[in-house]
Amino acid sequence: MARYTGPTTRINRRFGMALFPANKAFERKTYPPGQHGPRLRRRQSDYSIALNEKQKLRYTYGLTEKQFRLTFNRAKKQRGVTGEIFLQLLETRLDNIVYQMGLARTRQAARQFVNHGHILVNGQKVDIPSFGVSEGEVITVRDKTSSRQLATRNLEDSQYRAVPAWLSVNTDTMQGNVMRFPATEDLDQSINIQLIVEFYSR
Repeated sequence: MARYTGPTTRINRRFGMALFPANKAFERKTYPPGQHGPRLRRRQSDYSIALNEKQKLRYTYGLTEKQFRLTFNRAKKQRGVTGEIFLQLLETRLDNIVYQMGLARTRQAARQFVNHGHILVNGQKVDIPSFGVSEGEVITVRDKTSSRQLATRNLEDSQYRAVPAWLSVNTDTMQGNVMRFPATEDLDQSINIQLIVEFYSR
């Protein structure tokens, strides 16, 4: 299973936001990493700005460059606005939905939760984190003691995290339902998706 295993605080400092769980080191040093400490950086080129936007989104969902590019190519082949479809494909990955349901504290933990076979989609076990969940499909935690105990602990830790409007969650039955595909207003507004589309269209 490909995943990022490098220094997470450095990535958080590079983008000035907690793409990975923040720690005290990030709270102390919110400026970009480097031996010269906080200093003025030279003006970034348009290419550099677009690259950073792409990397920010890629790290958010924890994908390799190959996985990220393949997802973008899928979005490009579909009818509609490429950027919006791209974000919808990322949002409706099974690992992301498990994270949004509160069954895992991070997307990386959600990926592991799926990979270990704790999740059912429409009653069938699915252990592929990149599985694309469709509208109307039901996601449930397996009726297994170890799966339920792990999910219960994670639900307690993430009880104050808001659930997206396009997803309904019943914490008692540990079940979620994709009521509709996420609309533009449901998606992350901090990401300039147009820059990413232009980056891959070069």
